[in-house]
Amino acid sequence: MSTKKSRILNFFNTRLGFFFLVVILFCVKTYIIYQTKFTLGAKGGMQQFLLVVNPIPAALLTLGIALYFSGRLSYWLMMLIDFFESIWIFANIVYYREFSDFLSMGIIKGSGNVQNNLGKSLMEIIHFTDFFVFLDILILILLLVFKVIRIDAKPFKKRYALLISGLSLVLMAGEYGLANSDRSGLLTRTFDNNYIVKYLGLNEYAAFNAYQTHKESATRSHAKASDMDSILKYLKNNRAAANPEYFGKEKGKNVFIIHLESFQQFLINYKVDGKEVTPHLNAFYKNRHTLSFDNFYHQVAQGKTSDAEMMLENSLYGLPQGSAMVTYGGQNTFQAAPAILDQRGYTTAAFHGDVPSFWNRDSTYKSWGYQYFFSSQYYKTKPSYNVGYGMKDKIFFRDAANYIQQLPQPFYAKLITLTNHYPYLLDKQNTDFPATKTGDKTVDPYVQTAHYLDQAFAEFLNYLKKTGLYKNSVIVLYGDHYGISNNHRPAIAQLLHKKSINSYDLAQFQKVPFMIHAAGLKGGIRQTYGGEIDVLPTLLHLLGIKDNNTIQFGTDLLSKQHDQRVAFRDGDFVTPKYTKVGSTVYLTRSGKEITPNATQKRQIASIQNHVTTELSLSDRVIYGDLLRFYTPKGFQKVNRKDFTYQYTKGMDNLKKAQEEHPTSIEAKNNGKSTMDLYKTDAPELK
Repeated sequence: MSTKKSRILNFFNTRLGFFFLVVILFCVKTYIIYQTKFTLGAKGGMQQFLLVVNPIPAALLTLGIALYFSGRLSYWLMMLIDFFESIWIFANIVYYREFSDFLSMGIIKGSGNVQNNLGKSLMEIIHFTDFFVFLDILILILLLVFKVIRIDAKPFKKRYALLISGLSLVLMAGEYGLANSDRSGLLTRTFDNNYIVKYLGLNEYAAFNAYQTHKESATRSHAKASDMDSILKYLKNNRAAANPEYFGKEKGKNVFIIHLESFQQFLINYKVDGKEVTPHLNAFYKNRHTLSFDNFYHQVAQGKTSDAEMMLENSLYGLPQGSAMVTYGGQNTFQAAPAILDQRGYTTAAFHGDVPSFWNRDSTYKSWGYQYFFSSQYYKTKPSYNVGYGMKDKIFFRDAANYIQQLPQPFYAKLITLTNHYPYLLDKQNTDFPATKTGDKTVDPYVQTAHYLDQAFAEFLNYLKKTGLYKNSVIVLYGDHYGISNNHRPAIAQLLHKKSINSYDLAQFQKVPFMIHAAGLKGGIRQTYGGEIDVLPTLLHLLGIKDNNTIQFGTDLLSKQHDQRVAFRDGDFVTPKYTKVGSTVYLTRSGKEITPNATQKRQIASIQNHVTTELSLSDRVIYGDLLRFYTPKGFQKVNRKDFTYQYTKGMDNLKKAQEEHPTSIEAKNNGKSTMDLYKTDAPELK
């Protein structure tokens, strides 16, 4: 044996040497599993580097526990810890294969629900290659059993064990610092567990999830039924009666909710080089059968899109930090639009060209009562079909139509577009519109992806007209949040054709489109002030559903009693009279900054009290899961076990539903597909 090999073997025959061998093998296998079993989407040098090193700190910390013990016990503890770590990885591999997400403490505690939701036997889910996770342990055992490596019985100095534990904590802090520099607000703005695992690792994810679960459980455990009293009293005093002119006018019709990603109101009728950015959306906005609102604001915080969905379908605000869908979506009780309509004979479905775990949708949608969730696993994929966060809109709408034609009517269908999402990427073959010339590379492509979204919407609308769905549906369009952040003030000023902008301009820049269209509906452009919190009560009244006993913080935009005080998540607000940003107050009509007089101070204080109270009460509902204590008359609590979004089961359920209720477009077409009616100019499909 060469001297070099002898030295290496001698090193591994020491306690410290064996420890480092265990750590190295563990980290190597973890990295291989990251790359082969999960889809973490590591891009760029920093993310790839963190993916390589993120198993190291936790491995040093957990396996280092064994160094505090003596003799054989120390060795077997290392392998026992490795074994339990490997079981954790193995369980996540299996769970991830079915749900594209990682196990959480809530899922583990409700293991019966997990088993039900998997929908397959374990033998069908587990792959033989999954057992690779235990290979390093087998190697270590064989090395010890055949005495290739001998147990070092000499005492191991405790100060060295402490040094390794301390080193692991230092590395962990450094790792978090690098991760946060690449992805700011990693733990405070958590929208996908894949991000935490990619940046910090499976162990750190488990620790963070355990902390979150404990914090949530503590808040939830202290909640009681009487906490609902103040909320019910507040809502009773703030409900808006339905407008008789509109109540029930669209009863029994299909409902389309079309989510215009990052789409702001200023894009409506906006021109670049004399060309309309969104000509088809402009025409839809001005259609005589479309109710359009030009003072409609997004009200999201860190949860961005997930906050918009929470408000849209529950009339509950998002949280001041993080995402309510991510943190509470899978465990709380909700009374959401899909469940309300499901219990009135509607088929309910959500469509999205991204992974089902994003924003915890696959779990939250079950709590909301969605019967179907057609996520990325339901669509054919090619590299050219995707850009940015998922499928290109033209391909997404076309592929979604294939499932829409199979939905028994009436149905409630939400379609979430993606192409008009930061950083506004689009390949040359799909770019046929000029960029703006603000000089801001982030802002200038925004109109190009918005134009592409407009074209995709027009193709989908044509399909609805050809199949008859256009006449028999309520079509709701809304922008979920801003596309251009306030960090781009010089560019925003140019877009608004102003020399400079102030806080008032930025507040008004938070307007997003909101349109409701239906054949025969008395439309028009309304100046009513409102926001995403008001969508659900407005829609329910149009469908003839009373909301006298529901827990909804918005009010019907068409009601004469509609509350026009628009609350922002940070406590600022806009009303027809005042716009408050921080400590500054403006007159909304003119944009003039004012120093409030005594009367104005009282009015502003009253509005502020209302806004603060409403936000606080909504938070109380979510933090305490208070809806578990209150079920409105005529509503049944959602049972999450009733739903699965796994592809095979989903398609089986859809086929069965069509047989029991042959009211779909396809069924009415004698069982033949209508996809020949869908026309798209998407170059990827030619």
